[in-house]
Amino acid sequence: MIEMTKHQRLPGLRKDEGYTVHPFDEAYGVRTSGLIAGRHLRAGHKHDRDITAYFGVAPSVFRKLLAKWRRGGSRAPMEKYCFVDVGAGMGRAMLLAGEMGFREVVGVELNPVLARIARKNLLRWSVDGRLLARQRMKLIEGDATEIKLPAGPLVLFLFNPFEARVMKRFLRALEEQRVGNSAPVELLYVNREQEAVLEGRKRWVRFYLGEVARTKTDAIADHRIMAAQPDGEYTSGNFEECSGWRLVPAK
Repeated sequence: MIEMTKHQRLPGLRKDEGYTVHPFDEAYGVRTSGLIAGRHLRAGHKHDRDITAYFGVAPSVFRKLLAKWRRGGSRAPMEKYCFVDVGAGMGRAMLLAGEMGFREVVGVELNPVLARIARKNLLRWSVDGRLLARQRMKLIEGDATEIKLPAGPLVLFLFNPFEARVMKRFLRALEEQRVGNSAPVELLYVNREQEAVLEGRKRWVRFYLGEVARTKTDAIADHRIMAAQPDGEYTSGNFEECSGWRLVPAK
């Protein structure tokens, strides 16, 4: 297979392919819209067949889930945490996190085209002054199962980026990295299709499980995006199934 380069175009990002702009992009002059099927994100990597799809998280779902985490899941002040978006795509969750006061915001993205778009969005966000003065943002292009994550408190954000096989590898790698490290690690999971993987791991304890509703604006926007798909293979509801998990330090 020929590897994808950052300059190639992804199917689903033209109007005749169903591309529809989300109000978030219109409001802030960034590019995080679109729906790209997993089969179009293959780049010659060993995990290609486990990629789900690209679709930006609804801003209202993100903000509500983060509020739930702050009320019942976080174990340290927000400014102590590094926020890590696993499967960052074009970076919408990173942009939203950039306004919230985390110590650092990190995105991990395997696809080179999505990573290039995300970097442009981060630059625009920074130029527009939407980052807090002390905050750093960076995008790492690579495999989430092989990335060395910061040693301090972490909050991981996953919008169902991959299937069970890679989810298991990612969690196992993270657990191994945190042996002997008692700093808090929390995981926020949107569209929790691989929930059973977390349930099957002894060191993870769930602190939240429920439906997080989109606002009317986000629901209408996401329904329009889904309705414009030529193949109609994905659907969107008025809420996302979400969960929150905490890593228990190894004994």
